[in-house]
Amino acid sequence: MPNAIQQYVREVERVHAAANATEHSYRPSLQVLVESFGKDVRATNEPKRVACGAPDFIVSRREVPVGFIECKDVGVCLDAVEKSEQLERYVASFDNLILTDYLEFRYYVRGGRKMDVVLARMDGKGKIRPMQGAGVQLHALLSAFLGAQAATINTPKDLAARMANVAKVIREAIEKAFALEGEAGTLHGELESFRATILSDITPAQFADMYAQTVCYGMFSARVNVPDQKADAFTREHAAYDLPATNPFLREVFEYIAGTKLDPSIVWAVDLLAHVLRHCDMGEILKNFGKATRQEDPVVHFYETFLAAYDPRLRETRGVYYTPEPVVGFIVRSIDAILKRDFDCPAGLADSSTISAEFSDAGKKGGKTKQEVHRVQILDPAAGTGTFLYETIRLVHDALAPNQGLWQGQRGYVAQHLLPRLYGFELMMAPYAVAHMKLGWLLKETGYDFAVQERLRVYLTNTLEESEIVAGPLLALANQIAREANAAGKVKTECPIMVIMGNPPYSGLSANMNPWVNGLLKKPLPLKGGAQGYYEVDGKPLGEKKVWLQDDYVKFIRFAQYRIELTGYGILGFITNHGYLDNPTFRGMRQSLMQTFDDIYVLDLHGGARKKETSPSGLKDENVFDIMQGVAVCLMVRKPPRRRPSSSAAGRPSRSAGGRPSTLAGGRPTTLAGGHPSTLAGGHPSTLAGGHPS
Repeated sequence: MPNAIQQYVREVERVHAAANATEHSYRPSLQVLVESFGKDVRATNEPKRVACGAPDFIVSRREVPVGFIECKDVGVCLDAVEKSEQLERYVASFDNLILTDYLEFRYYVRGGRKMDVVLARMDGKGKIRPMQGAGVQLHALLSAFLGAQAATINTPKDLAARMANVAKVIREAIEKAFALEGEAGTLHGELESFRATILSDITPAQFADMYAQTVCYGMFSARVNVPDQKADAFTREHAAYDLPATNPFLREVFEYIAGTKLDPSIVWAVDLLAHVLRHCDMGEILKNFGKATRQEDPVVHFYETFLAAYDPRLRETRGVYYTPEPVVGFIVRSIDAILKRDFDCPAGLADSSTISAEFSDAGKKGGKTKQEVHRVQILDPAAGTGTFLYETIRLVHDALAPNQGLWQGQRGYVAQHLLPRLYGFELMMAPYAVAHMKLGWLLKETGYDFAVQERLRVYLTNTLEESEIVAGPLLALANQIAREANAAGKVKTECPIMVIMGNPPYSGLSANMNPWVNGLLKKPLPLKGGAQGYYEVDGKPLGEKKVWLQDDYVKFIRFAQYRIELTGYGILGFITNHGYLDNPTFRGMRQSLMQTFDDIYVLDLHGGARKKETSPSGLKDENVFDIMQGVAVCLMVRKPPRRRPSSSAAGRPSRSAGGRPSTLAGGRPTTLAGGHPSTLAGGHPSTLAGGHPS
């Protein structure tokens, strides 16, 4: 082996002496040196892959990648290279990395510089001078590099951070591959598929971001389904088969973006992710998952942690924040109590009664057909990782505990009375994938096995865009996405949704500025006697110079109001920004909500750092989220026609529209979930999960 290193130095000297060498001129010599360490060692350099952001060499042993080598031209200052964005990203993403100018070798392990060897230096005359004894040191460095064992990842935080770093590499690789290929290329076709279906204005950069997140969470979902004892066999090519059966759509899409149809120039980046996931102790990472305790669920937190490390700005613009479990439990239990009290549903959220509803039927003259459907249909329009639906399933499961034999099987409660009426919408692919994984796993833990082609009705769609899908011939991938969006469209416009719950995003700089949602905000709801728009009060324009009604949470409340008016009755349960409670800009919104709902319950949790709010005791006003904006829980009830007051909500005076709506529209005490007035989750009055009074 020392002879191989000596031969390498001589070859570098020869190439350099020719005076026309470039960085690429030395690569064959380095490849020969690395591969001299064993017949099973391969150092691969592919120009197209390098152009898409890969390091210069991927080094494999027995066809398994073990590390990467990034090369710079002879004489380049490696201190300066270390400070570059590219190398910082490589060091964070690759556990086993060498940086070299062919004379000096710097070895990085798991983000830290472990070993340096200066094999030779250039003298003042530009001649390469070998350093005495350096060959032995380089032999040790390369031996350590080739024999490195990947560290086992065993905490959700560490895995989220590693996945975030790899996602950045994948995102960059896709952007570069997109720029290099022609308009007829695979990635261009996939971008047009998304544009033709759910995201008409998506840019190449946004497409690369969605692609990277989808790959990461698709692979993560697949890896979760593989027992740790079989993790060594986990690969990119087989990941689609390991995805949860609850989501056939993601399986089909994944074949395009990570499977056998993956663009060859970015295969290396997805394989890097598979390498990371192979070395996870998934049992340890998910050990608390699904346990009915007050411990924080690592999967619930996982996506927020990932996004905070991957792209904090995207997290803010999309309003992605984990909802604390006590808040979720309170909202779900309160809705359950209201169903029992105001809607003649003794079983609450577990109700399995049916009603007759009309649906469009393109094959029938007149275009309508009647169907028997469940009465208590539930939608989370900003499902995220599925936390509210998860809590709903748990509550229903507990309610049926005395009759657990009815739960399982294709004729049991889940198949016949739960899955057909539980819906979720999510725009971002990563949390969408996690929601399917999490809900599917919960049902599996309860003893339910999904049938072939049976799925959860959590759909990839934009709640705040019109549901119409572009007709005409589409690429195969677009057809998959269109089917998903069409199914969501029926829920948006036809299913008699009765319960809407969730934690919609808060984003003053909304990314949802399309004509449909703007019309929904500004015009009366498109129904007979529909509630007024939010931009007027008492029939006149607001007259405000600055109108803060474009925040996403306002749009989600308006969507929920529209859906409940469409059904004719129902319950809205959200936790949102609390600005709409007393800000004068929102007086039209408050008046409109009073026209729709008979009872409005509000629990202001405060926590507004900008308002410098303090608790009654004078202590710091803690927010339930890690944000500066104060929040509030709202529960709004539109009763069935037979139980509505004779002076309907539409005719109710709007005296409180300009003030602080601290009392209920119906004048009752603020009692929820069967507790004391303003009691949350069984705690003291106006107290959240044992914290300060809110």
